[in-house]
Amino acid sequence: MALQIGDAAPNFTLPDQNGELVSLAGFKGQRVVIYFYPKDDTPGCTKEACNFRDQWSAFEQHNIAVLGISKDGATSHSKFISKYELPFTLLTDAEPCPVAESFGSYGLKKFMGREYMGMMRHTFVVDADGKIEKAYTKVKAETMADDILRDLGLA
Repeated sequence: MALQIGDAAPNFTLPDQNGELVSLAGFKGQRVVIYFYPKDDTPGCTKEACNFRDQWSAFEQHNIAVLGISKDGATSHSKFISKYELPFTLLTDAEPCPVAESFGSYGLKKFMGREYMGMMRHTFVVDADGKIEKAYTKVKAETMADDILRDLGLA
């Protein structure tokens, strides 16, 4: 089950696109968007990442960090960032995806009539105190960043 508004966000430390470790605790005192997505450079994931890119100045203006998390490795993340000029950090949550699981964002999925374990497209806004401020479990990839800014009253 996904986390609820008001819950403490599970702390984590994961490698970024450069292999450097990034911890959620390092963002204490700052709002953070954490978005889980299935795979780099796929149609829906690209739309979502590019929406965050296109709204980047608004996130920066309000001192909101953005962290994308998938099970893809650093090389894949680096290529994805370069190809689409993404200005934010992508993190690797390798299978069995313990961080995504702690957020309720990894589990049984259906695709083309088949079931498999995978990353859910979920997004969380963590407030400056480390609590879940917003939780999106039904994400529209092409408008997720817009939706967050609107819901936070920043758009």
